[in-house]
Amino acid sequence: MATRVNILDYDRASLERYFVDQGENAFRARQLMKWIYQRRVGDFAQMTDLGKVLRQRLSETAEVRLPRIIADRVSVDGTRKWLLAVPGGSAIETVFIPETDRGTLCVSSQVGCSLNCTFCATARQGYNRNLSTGEIIAQLVIADRLLSADAGERVITNVVMMGMGEPLLNYESVVSAMRLMVDDLGFGLSRRRVTLSTAGVVPGIDRLASDCPVSLAVSLHAPTDELRTSIVPLNRKYDIATLLDACKRYLAGDNRRRITFEYVMLKGVNDGDRHARELVRLLQGVPAKVNLIPFNPSPGIDYECSDSRTIDRFRERLLAAGIMTITRKTRGDDIDAACGQLAGSVLDRTRRSARLQAAGA
Repeated sequence: MATRVNILDYDRASLERYFVDQGENAFRARQLMKWIYQRRVGDFAQMTDLGKVLRQRLSETAEVRLPRIIADRVSVDGTRKWLLAVPGGSAIETVFIPETDRGTLCVSSQVGCSLNCTFCATARQGYNRNLSTGEIIAQLVIADRLLSADAGERVITNVVMMGMGEPLLNYESVVSAMRLMVDDLGFGLSRRRVTLSTAGVVPGIDRLASDCPVSLAVSLHAPTDELRTSIVPLNRKYDIATLLDACKRYLAGDNRRRITFEYVMLKGVNDGDRHARELVRLLQGVPAKVNLIPFNPSPGIDYECSDSRTIDRFRERLLAAGIMTITRKTRGDDIDAACGQLAGSVLDRTRRSARLQAAGA
């Protein structure tokens, strides 16, 4: 029997093409999307406004394929993390962060990560592969179904592509999934409530501006090239000046928008007064918001978090210079769900994790 296609792999445009290729009207895509994303129904037999023959054919040739939940953990602060099995023997992590005025889902885009940011637990796991569109949007489908069942209403208001992986190195699948997130027939989220976080893949930033202009967050973490390269090795390929030019292009024509720059606070590394002054100079003229992220420890990573007084002083220097700056509250660290701690279970085909172990790192 042929493998059934995963309907979650299709955004609206590709789903319309799928039905036309089947000899059906394109509007069947609208009906199907409403059932899956709004009514939370994945069984074609229950989709009563589809003809009986079509329902039977869909049952034979297609499916709404969701990953198996390996673990479902809840932090003392209410943060919830799922470990999800993906084909090939690996697993990814997805995190829900509840707040009084919003509910944010942190979604993964790769199995592991092909980059090697030195403070990140995901990077130490190595890299296996990109996730498909269906595997990305399935994280939202699963979380939405479980959380809505508990709350009696939809509680996910924001999605951040900040989980495992570099989203812009899985460009096509990530953009297709984000189109489902913002589609009125999908999850209907505002583009401003979907955020893509990148370590600075400049060609992807330029493509995103025209293909799917959601909110953009950039992992900066240092104000100079020498220091940033030691923390984010991708900086060797796209230095800070090149990255900031791409950020300015991304904002061109919309004076209301800002780029969020993420800055992990590493004790004695990038948290000094000198670094704050350099960061102020760097961001002059860039519509920017800075998120200071207290470093979250993970096994095998030698950095320490800056103390609260140092973080406060750093933030005040940026605020005094007119740069909107907040310190991100650490959430879910007791279940390893905080920023930089997502590791999943990765069958590493790059052998990075084995090399690090052999080196005693």
